[in-house]
Amino acid sequence: RVTLWRGKSLRQVLRERGLLELYLRQHPYNPASKYLPSLLSAEPLQNYLDNEYYGTISIGTPGQDFTVIFDTGSSNLWVPSVYCTSQACSNHNRFNPGASSTFVGTNDSVSIAYGTGSMTGVLGYDTVTVADIQVTNQIFGLTETEPGDFFYYSPFDGILGLAFPSIASSGATPVFDNMMAENLVPRDLFSVYLSNNGASGSFVLFGAIDYSYTTNGISWVPLSAETYWQITMDRYVYVGGQPVACSQGCQAIVDTGTSLLVVPNSILGTIFASLGADSNGQVSCSAVSSLPSIVYYINNQAFSVPPSAYVIQSDGYCALGFEGMDVPTEAGELWILGDVFIRQYYTIFDRANNRVGLSPLN
Repeated sequence: RVTLWRGKSLRQVLRERGLLELYLRQHPYNPASKYLPSLLSAEPLQNYLDNEYYGTISIGTPGQDFTVIFDTGSSNLWVPSVYCTSQACSNHNRFNPGASSTFVGTNDSVSIAYGTGSMTGVLGYDTVTVADIQVTNQIFGLTETEPGDFFYYSPFDGILGLAFPSIASSGATPVFDNMMAENLVPRDLFSVYLSNNGASGSFVLFGAIDYSYTTNGISWVPLSAETYWQITMDRYVYVGGQPVACSQGCQAIVDTGTSLLVVPNSILGTIFASLGADSNGQVSCSAVSSLPSIVYYINNQAFSVPPSAYVIQSDGYCALGFEGMDVPTEAGELWILGDVFIRQYYTIFDRANNRVGLSPLN
């Protein structure tokens, strides 16, 4: 069990410093690039602005600690290194291979794009400790450059990807795949609980299900692709009992590495209008209690997200927790079920049976 804590997102930090509007103008970003690599020249990662949940791992012997996002929407592990000369590495923990007796270097390079720049580095092998699980000879990226300024403001050091090997950059074996291969977990699954508001208690549990979080039962949903944790949504997403989208069924990705509910841009305006929001998604805070729930139908079952979950309240204003993305027509209608959704459901990522389990928390 890895304890997660909820900190300020990069969006909050930039807003507090009066830098958010300038940053967004300088760094336009399409969340779809994470899931459709053809939109970028390298393996993309997630919407960094809104990530809020972090945990600690260690790498090397003796262990060097790093704060990472446990991201079910990517597959690589990488952290800053002492080779990195970028400003973004100056205020984060950096891995020092020379201080680890178990490090094995390579000459292989890695490049990962995130829509607002790119990380470049080298691959190495070392012992990675996650909670009390020691994974030996784990391949990971050591950054050499992290261009731009957004990582400088980010509260996390790196990323630990929990998606499938098929989307791993440079063919690197993901951490959880090595846990399974080395028989370090009793079951080939992991589960995630994200607490609401600023409450503590969030965690990622490797190899087990905490059944105290499943008293409302588990709905199992088969995967539609073994890349991301991708599932099929049934026809129609409902707002206040009215169908608003997904008329032919659509694909959805359950992603701990994305904070919001992400929808195709063609649908975003419809959702905003149906909820009485302006074109920026802002709503009157006094009206939040009267807003309807969003209901997804997945595997013939209803999954509801109430307004208390999908309205983000910060600094005296209220905004809908939805974000649009550009999705090529041939990709169909793609939705991302990020932390706004996962906070409502204890989520089990089952590699043994290629399925996702969802248990209502309320």
